[in-house]
Amino acid sequence: MKLIRLAGVTAYRLHVPKWAVAPTSGAGAAKHGGRANRPGVEALYLALDTETAVREYQQVSSLLPPGTLTSYQLTVEPAADFTAGYDASVWPPIWEDFYCDWRALWFNQRIEPPSWIVGDTVIAAGGKGILFPSQARVGGTNLVLFVNALTATDSLQVYDPGQSLPQNQDSWAR
Repeated sequence: MKLIRLAGVTAYRLHVPKWAVAPTSGAGAAKHGGRANRPGVEALYLALDTETAVREYQQVSSLLPPGTLTSYQLTVEPAADFTAGYDASVWPPIWEDFYCDWRALWFNQRIEPPSWIVGDTVIAAGGKGILFPSQARVGGTNLVLFVNALTATDSLQVYDPGQSLPQNQDSWAR
């Protein structure tokens, strides 16, 4: 496994507006799981550029739902750097299945996705996240952070100088 330090990285996420009140939370991904996290494991999925953040949020829809684009500044150590993809000389064989169709495996077949085992392995090795190529945008890079693994030596700051993000759910009362 290739572990690196991410220092002074800018990342982005397009949030469902209602949940922009908790931009560093990984609770949404913990509810049903994600590519690299099983249910119960909080994970924050970010992109390293705005176009990738938009494409990841949009997924396969031709239309873009409303969203709140948020910027982050972060320093995290260590994170697994999977940006070059699978190489048997660097990665254990389970990493070859990182891009499995985790949704079909879990939701349709009730089979544990191999990518969850990858996430578990990174956390067990003391890793706090995984950098990986986006499947939604060629050339884009994603970062999943395991928020409960972050420590006082890590930094995850939301860039919101004007305090524009909603502070609580009362912002959405109708």
